[in-house]
Amino acid sequence: MWLDRRGWLRVLGHWRYDLRRPSFTRTWSGDKGPMAETVSTQVGTEGGLRASHQQNGDAGGDAKVELSPGPPKPAGREVEPAPVGGEHPSAAAPGPGKHKKRRGATRERVVPPPKKRRTGDNDFLRNTVHRHEPPVTAEPIRLLAENEDVVVVDKPSSIPVHPCGRFRHNTVIFILGKEHQLKELHPLHRLDRLTSGVLMFAKTAAVSERIHEQVRDRQLEKEYVCRVEGEFPTEEVTCKEPILVVSYKVGVCRVDPRGKPCETVFQRLSYNGQSSVVRCRPLTGRTHQIRVHLQFLGHPILNDPIYNSVAWGPSRGRGGYIPKTNEELLRDLVAEHQAKQSLDVLDLCEGDLSPGLTDSTAPSSELGKDDLEELAAAAQKMEEVAEAAPQELDTIALASEKAVETDVMNQETDPLCAECRLVRQDPLPQDLVMFLHALRYKGPGFEYFSPMPAWAQDDWQKD
Repeated sequence: MWLDRRGWLRVLGHWRYDLRRPSFTRTWSGDKGPMAETVSTQVGTEGGLRASHQQNGDAGGDAKVELSPGPPKPAGREVEPAPVGGEHPSAAAPGPGKHKKRRGATRERVVPPPKKRRTGDNDFLRNTVHRHEPPVTAEPIRLLAENEDVVVVDKPSSIPVHPCGRFRHNTVIFILGKEHQLKELHPLHRLDRLTSGVLMFAKTAAVSERIHEQVRDRQLEKEYVCRVEGEFPTEEVTCKEPILVVSYKVGVCRVDPRGKPCETVFQRLSYNGQSSVVRCRPLTGRTHQIRVHLQFLGHPILNDPIYNSVAWGPSRGRGGYIPKTNEELLRDLVAEHQAKQSLDVLDLCEGDLSPGLTDSTAPSSELGKDDLEELAAAAQKMEEVAEAAPQELDTIALASEKAVETDVMNQETDPLCAECRLVRQDPLPQDLVMFLHALRYKGPGFEYFSPMPAWAQDDWQKD
């Protein structure tokens, strides 16, 4: 049934969407009056009240936009009102796929967060890394020989051959490239970080492959010199005990029947009443072969931080007797070096320690009373250094702000780095040197020597 023209004045249609959505109220008038449309947004509050947020600055009520008369539109369609005068258009219901624009109580428009940006072509990314490399000796790397095929250097102790662990700049490869412009070198053999002496590099991959073939054919001879504890036998000693790797991560080996076969020949050179200088000729190339065999013989290297440690038990591994499991041995080694702040000797840092190595609050019960007292003294020294650290930090905090900013700009310190705030005593030079030196390296058509170190002299005495 159709209504007459006056009937429209009495007709009121309401469409309202509650549930925290914008609600629309439309009022239709006859053809003599314009159609008025009101759009309001209602938001529920904790007390169940709803406040109508007024738009376009109209404090008296809902904003109204005049439209030209026309037939009524269905309820489900959006109405796009045209702006009138200097007023802004009223907010409309968002369409599918579009973000909803909301207005808060302070009339500030709230915009949804942008989508995650994906990298594409021509995007430039920068990553800044803050590192603390362990200390190394300041002894220079001396060139022993150089030709079109190889480079031979005298490697100092405490410096690794190539980047590994926490070492990047303090490596032989990096220093040779920076100071001698020798790049793209191929190491021909390996020396432990704490071992000094002759170290060879090939300049090309072809030369490297040729010399490695000679190594596999046992055509190369290596000779080392070391200073060991006690009086080494005067006659030549040959050790053929197999060696097993206990942990690749920590870098610890031991004599074990399950290990790989190896052979080392030892000959005493001198004895000063307390320690002996011994020449070593390894006939195989197992990890830590010389150090493990000397420990087995009961004459470990005098200052070996791993194989002359109290963690191996009262006999310190002599004759292969180790009264503890591999897990207990590793835990005790880590506990000892943690107390001495020397985890870098094991190529470890605090973040590398697994829960299995730090579960126990005390070392293994196999350690003797004297050994425990030694570890306790080292731990007490650590606490004293830690107590002195806040005072040093207070002194640094009193420095001028300009000096602090200069340090940050020079990237010497980082205010967000916890290690930058620690105050550690620099190690002594003798703390960075182990008494094991690669003396000679010989092969078909070449032979290279390194000078005898000071600690290998006959009249050397321990400080």
